[in-house]
Amino acid sequence: MKNISKILNIAFAILLAVSCTSDFEDINTKPDGFMQDELTAKYFLTSPQVNLFGPSRYAYWRGPLIHGDRFAGQFCFGHNRSWWSDELSYKYNGGYTDATWDWMAGAIGGIDNFIKLTQPGGDFENEKMYAVGKILKSLYFQKFTDIWGMVPYSEAGKEGITLPKFDTQKTIYQGVIAELDEAMAIIGESTTTGIEDENLGQNDVYYNGDLQKWKKLANTLKLRMAMRALGAEGADFAETAIREAVAAPLLETEDENCLLPKDVEISQWNSACYGDVWYNFGAGSDWTVSKYLIDALRNNNDPRLSVYAQPAKGGIAKIVKPKENNENHQARLDFLLQTLTEAGVDYTTTQDADTTIVEVKKAYYVGQPVRINGDTNPYTIYDFFSTPEKKIIAKKEKRSIMRPEIILTTAEAYFLRAEAALRGYSNENAQAMFEKGIKQAMLLWEVGETKADTYIANEDAAKLTGTLNEKVGKIALQRWLVNYTNGFEAWAVVNDYAYTNFTKLSEGVENFVIFGAGDINGKYPTRMRYGNSAINTNGQNVDAAIAIQGPDEMNTPLWWAKQHP
Repeated sequence: MKNISKILNIAFAILLAVSCTSDFEDINTKPDGFMQDELTAKYFLTSPQVNLFGPSRYAYWRGPLIHGDRFAGQFCFGHNRSWWSDELSYKYNGGYTDATWDWMAGAIGGIDNFIKLTQPGGDFENEKMYAVGKILKSLYFQKFTDIWGMVPYSEAGKEGITLPKFDTQKTIYQGVIAELDEAMAIIGESTTTGIEDENLGQNDVYYNGDLQKWKKLANTLKLRMAMRALGAEGADFAETAIREAVAAPLLETEDENCLLPKDVEISQWNSACYGDVWYNFGAGSDWTVSKYLIDALRNNNDPRLSVYAQPAKGGIAKIVKPKENNENHQARLDFLLQTLTEAGVDYTTTQDADTTIVEVKKAYYVGQPVRINGDTNPYTIYDFFSTPEKKIIAKKEKRSIMRPEIILTTAEAYFLRAEAALRGYSNENAQAMFEKGIKQAMLLWEVGETKADTYIANEDAAKLTGTLNEKVGKIALQRWLVNYTNGFEAWAVVNDYAYTNFTKLSEGVENFVIFGAGDINGKYPTRMRYGNSAINTNGQNVDAAIAIQGPDEMNTPLWWAKQHP
């Protein structure tokens, strides 16, 4: 895939031409410029689409990877070749937090610009493009608020307001659902935004201008948000929204997955991929796949294991007992060996004075425990743990095959329908919806139907049995799995369904000989702290948000996570 780079280059040239004139009408006076009738709003969509889910390397590394994927409990640092312990980000880092906040807080700019260009009376008025802009805005605010809680919404982008207030999550959720309803009504039965230059076409890198897919995306996002709001204080709109959503078309087929394809030629400073981090810095920046994820796949005979991760290399490791401060040496060594044993690894140990030699002769799938502290790093042998599958960390090269960025999937639509049915909001068969979701999740990750059918037929993880909480927990597990590499959403799933304990991740950690306490005494992070740019420039509104939401700490619960049905 290399079209995104070309589209962005054209868009940049147009933006540059526009920035050099006082009015769009002046552009056609420039011999080397664009004629006015050649300009349409479609050139202003691609960049905000890409930036929201595939930002530059600076933001990508510090936001989705260091925070999202790791708070989701799917990737780990903290091995013996890593620059960091796996306490990174659990212990506040101002630079990495600010990079994430600045990226997300700034991402509204391009989206808002597209909406203003296409709205009634805008320079490129087009109501169907306006509807697409509204849906993109909704994706943005769901992501933004679910990372921080209260954020600017109602005053964001408003002319004359430079210091917007922070809205409650209830206000944001209710407002976004209303905007999604508006967008779906505008689209109606339309299939495109227009003909020729009025057709978004390939400039829409999510759906190639297919408005019915955008409409289904909007309804699926509505269902996701309504289900997440269900049971939260004051969320009296949630049940109606759920019933409306399940009664209307949702994402249903493999070709309706909302994905951002990766471009093999685009600069990492325009849009990054995991490979831009993996191959540019050596093993110090590498990460492993977590024990939570590997265990959930391996222990349930999940055929996605081999497309999510690579087997650990194995080999020989020499672990030397420190000469000083060695009272916890044996506990840390035993922890490593116990982790290998639990993964079914056949290994041998020999002792040579103060050196323990551990040998793993075969390749196994072994997940690394999360939140390893700095003192345990030397015992967490990099080659003993699984790393992401090659397509996930592929380097940008002409023949590279890279996994796309996940935005919202057909599988999730079915999982949401399954839970809605369990809770009595539809007459659909919850098990049937669950199975369809699993099959779509497998297809998304290039697992064949035969393997998917075998998993569904034989594994307890594919059966909605037990109490309501246990059934919902099984659905949550599948939503967490399908959002692998979409860390911020996978983290939200853990937060939302912590009450089911579908993964022990939300319990946090207690053994500080092995694990890092971070800044919240081992508790599980439920949000990120606000960026310093907001605190320094909009401090009064930040303080007002803190007074309502709670302390600006990582374990302050979000509105929708405070209570559950």
